[in-house]
Amino acid sequence: MSSAGTGEVLTDSYGRTLRSLRMSVTDRCNLNCIYCHNEGHIGHSREMPVDTIVNIVEVASQFGMDRLKLSGGEPLLRKDLEEALARLPDMKDISLTTNATLLKDRAASLKEAGLDRVNISLDTLDPDKYHMITNCTRGTFDRVLDGIHEAVDAGLTPVKLNMVLLKDLNDNEIEDMLDFTRNYGGDVILQLIELMDFRDIPRYRINANEVERSLLAVSSDVSVRQLHKRKKYIINGVEVEFVRPVDNTEFCANCNRLRVTADGKLRPCLLVNDNLVDVSKASREELPDLFRLAVSRRVPFCRSLKEQ
Repeated sequence: MSSAGTGEVLTDSYGRTLRSLRMSVTDRCNLNCIYCHNEGHIGHSREMPVDTIVNIVEVASQFGMDRLKLSGGEPLLRKDLEEALARLPDMKDISLTTNATLLKDRAASLKEAGLDRVNISLDTLDPDKYHMITNCTRGTFDRVLDGIHEAVDAGLTPVKLNMVLLKDLNDNEIEDMLDFTRNYGGDVILQLIELMDFRDIPRYRINANEVERSLLAVSSDVSVRQLHKRKKYIINGVEVEFVRPVDNTEFCANCNRLRVTADGKLRPCLLVNDNLVDVSKASREELPDLFRLAVSRRVPFCRSLKEQ
């Protein structure tokens, strides 16, 4: 099998060049959120050893993929995460998505090991609602707030707060979340996220167009991020992004990400389960061609960009 050549990039048949890797390092989680899709995982899986994680990221980097997001489950359930981070190649951005329940005591060590920033899931500032949404034990909410504070202090910034909007549950808390975010003086960004209804709970689906209109009405500036054409609003000094992955042709048309499941499979699309490429036992020399195979299987879930 051929190795990744110097300067070679991976571009699929729809003209989308891969620049980003999202890797689930575990499917274990210490919460059980009502809407969780577990990174598209189905069934039980094992975790990749650190060597496999490093090999996959090194090959991705050689193909010009310079952004890495580590996710779970809850990635901080892995005690060897700092070891993995310390062995990764230099990249433009290495981030981690976490529920922050275990972040307080590890924020500094993660930063020292090479982590640049964190995304933290926080859907509500009401402890009772948090308990209901996450099915957690009492006291967990306070640990999350402590984790946010420590992440900012450690320099894992900008911290992005991921708030999944849930109709009639937390959609009346956007202003409160803006106030909370504003307290960090620009070190925290608010991401409002449209619910991806993996658990068939349509009663929680918000009207995304109405949310966009409400944000526009109170914003002093609006710009558009190149990635996914995502809008970014400035509201009284707070940076707010609205993530709309549902039935969003632009989201698919501009997707530059390849995913890796916790058990070591390349996933060309989060919403497709029958085109995965198993790399869990691949040698370092075999990985480049397996990457190429995965990219050859990439088809936008919303296919209208070629069918229009």
